[in-house]
Amino acid sequence: MKSTKLIAVLAAVCIVSGCSQNRWQARRGPTVDGYQPPQRLAGAESLPPNQQIEAALQLTAVASDADATPYISLVSATENEVQTGSEAAVLTDSAVPIADSAGVKVGMSLSEFESLAFAHNPAIRELAATTQKAAGYRTQVSLRPNPTIGYAAQQLADRNTDQHIAFVEQEFVTAGKLELNRCVLNETLRAQLMELEAQKLRVATDVRVQFYAALAAQKRIELIEDFESVVDKGVEVAELRVKAAEGSKLEVLQATIQKNEIDLALQQASVRFAAAWRRLIALTGTPYIEPSTLIGELPVETQTQDWSLVKSTIVSSSPEYNAAQTRVSRARAQLQRHGVQAVPNLTFQLGAGVDNGTNNGMLNFQVSAPVPVFNGNEGNIAAARAEFCRAALEVQRVEKSIEARLAEVSGDYDAALAAVDKYVSHILPNANESLKLAELAYEAGETSFVQVLVARRTYFDSNLQLIAAQTRLAQAKSIVDGFVLTGGLDPVVDNSGDDSLRGLTFGQQ
Repeated sequence: MKSTKLIAVLAAVCIVSGCSQNRWQARRGPTVDGYQPPQRLAGAESLPPNQQIEAALQLTAVASDADATPYISLVSATENEVQTGSEAAVLTDSAVPIADSAGVKVGMSLSEFESLAFAHNPAIRELAATTQKAAGYRTQVSLRPNPTIGYAAQQLADRNTDQHIAFVEQEFVTAGKLELNRCVLNETLRAQLMELEAQKLRVATDVRVQFYAALAAQKRIELIEDFESVVDKGVEVAELRVKAAEGSKLEVLQATIQKNEIDLALQQASVRFAAAWRRLIALTGTPYIEPSTLIGELPVETQTQDWSLVKSTIVSSSPEYNAAQTRVSRARAQLQRHGVQAVPNLTFQLGAGVDNGTNNGMLNFQVSAPVPVFNGNEGNIAAARAEFCRAALEVQRVEKSIEARLAEVSGDYDAALAAVDKYVSHILPNANESLKLAELAYEAGETSFVQVLVARRTYFDSNLQLIAAQTRLAQAKSIVDGFVLTGGLDPVVDNSGDDSLRGLTFGQQ
C-alpha cells in the first residue's frame, strides 16, 4: 500500500511539473549589430496538417514592437484541387474560353491565362509545398522533450531484501533554446513565403510575355489577311493591263510572285501562332487547350520611364530582394541560437518505491547536466558567423542582379518605345500614302510596276515592323511590372530548412 501511494504521488508531481515547466533565464549569446531575436507571437500556431496549400498562401506581417512574426492565411483546398497529374489540371468554369450563343469560342484574355497559371503552374504549387514544410519544421523545433517513465528493481536474488522503484525523468531546456529555434525557422518560413510571391511574379511575367508573343502572331495573321486583298487587286490590275495591251506578262508574274510570298507569310504566321499558343498553355500548367482568338491589344503609346526611380522601387518592393534580407535575419537568429548551445540542460529524476528488506517506502531524487568542458560549440558559432556574412553579401548580389536585368530590359523598352512612336507618327502614314499614290499612278500609266511593288512591300514591312516593336514594348513593360523576375518553369530551390536544431537542443553536444 505504501508503494502504491508513493507511486501515485510521484505521478501527480510529474504531471504538474510537466505542465508548469519553469522558464530558465536565457543567457544571451553573441549578438550582431545589436540584434535580439523576436519573441513568439501569441496565437501564431503551426499549419493544421489536414489543410493543403493551393494558391492562396498569403504572407501577413504583424507589425509590433514586441514581435514581427508573420502568420499564414490558408484557404482549404477541396478534394479535387489536391489531386496530382492530369486530374489536378481540371479547368474551372471561369477559366474556360468564353463561348457565344452558338457555342463557338470567342477567345481568351490575359487575365484568364494568369488565373489558370496561378491555379495550376507546378512551380507555384511546388513552392507552396516547401512553404508548408518550413511551417512544419518551425513547429517541430520548438516542441519540449517528452518525459521518461521507468521502473527499476534491485537485489532480486535476495529474498525479502529486493527493492522496487518507479521513476519519472524530465529534461528541462535552458537558455531559451526552444524559443530561439522557433525564431530561426520563423525567418526561414518568412523567406519561403516571399519566394512564393516571387515565383508568382515569375509565372505572371512569363505568361504576359508569351501572351503578347502569341497576340503578335495573331495580329500578323490579321495583317497578312488584310494585305492579301491588296496583292489580289494588284494581280487583277496587272492582268487587265495585259488584256488592254498596256502592260506586260512580266508585271503579272511579279504580282503573282508577291501574292505567293504573302501566302507563304500567312502560312508561317499561322505556324508561329500555334507554337506560341502551345508555349503559353505550357506555362499555365493545364492540359492542352485548342487555340482560340486572343482578346487584347498591343500598346500604341506609353510613357517614358525614370529608370532610377524604377530601380529604387523594384529593389525596395521586390519579394526576391526581401527574401534575401530575411535570410540575413535568419542568419542572425542562427548565430544567436548557437551562442547559447553550450549552456547545459538540466535533467531531473524523481523515483518512489518500496524496500521489502525494511518494509519501508523509498523516495529518490537526482539532478544531472552535461559539463561543456571539451565542446563549447565553437565550430557552429564560427560557421554561423560566416553564414551571416554570406547572407549579407547575397543581398548585395541580388540588388546588383536586379540592376543588371533592369538595365537590359530598359534598353529594350526605350528602343521599342521610340520605334512605336516613329512608325505610328511618320513611317506608316507615309507608307500608306505612298502605296495609294503608286497604285493610282500605275493605273493611269504614269509609273512603272516596279514602283508599285516597292510601295506595297514598304507598306507591308512597315506594318510588320510596327507589330514587332509593339510586341517588344509590351514584353519589356511586362518584365518591368513583374520586378524583372522571369523563369516561371525553372527548377525551384528548396530553402525550407530542417529540424536539426531540435536534435542539437537535446543532444547537448
